[in-house]
Amino acid sequence: MRVVIAEDSVLLREGLVSLLHSEGVEVVAAVGGPEELLRAVAGLDPDLAVVDVRMPPTFTDEGIRAALVLRRQHPRTAVLVLSQYVEEHYAADLIAGRATGVGYLLKDRVADVDVFIRTLHHVAGGGAAVDPEVVAQLLSRVRRDDPVSRLTPRELDVLHLMAEGRSNSAIAAQLVVSDKAVEKHVSSIFIKLDLPPDGDDHRRVLAVLRYLDAAAHGGPADRRTP
Repeated sequence: MRVVIAEDSVLLREGLVSLLHSEGVEVVAAVGGPEELLRAVAGLDPDLAVVDVRMPPTFTDEGIRAALVLRRQHPRTAVLVLSQYVEEHYAADLIAGRATGVGYLLKDRVADVDVFIRTLHHVAGGGAAVDPEVVAQLLSRVRRDDPVSRLTPRELDVLHLMAEGRSNSAIAAQLVVSDKAVEKHVSSIFIKLDLPPDGDDHRRVLAVLRYLDAAAHGGPADRRTP
């Protein structure tokens, strides 16, 4: 696995480089700013970019904005964002539309080396990894007891494909149904998961997060068969 690291703190950046090298991960570039990150990915085509949310010059959202550019312009490169704090809207923006090859973790997780390395490989392999604290906050306003269990097997199929980043048209083609049928299933999913149409968060993102949360805890999503 070839990795690019983007972290403005020299101490943390060098620490990550040393940690990954000790775990047999090849770090092809380690940079301190968003522009250097974009150039490194464009020139080196890594498997994964590890990106800090807050980077120069303003230390607000430069890192996440660069990560979103990578998601659009370099879809073959997976993105794992590290954040000091839970910042819900950044996590929602990051996985909106395509919840594959993407991760959002709190920096505290790096201390658990085994979990961190497994997460790197999972995301680089096309998986999704969202910090449990982020998931809890994103779902806190809409969570009920095991809402995914309300979905029909067909709705679970649709939600599974949504979690893979498929559009409604792509889902229709995969399931050999009409686009209109998929739209009805998606609307039903939103209703059953208690995702109101006037909510501030992306309903599609929240639906996917619910699916991932249910799968992680052995719910209906985990028991779904292909």
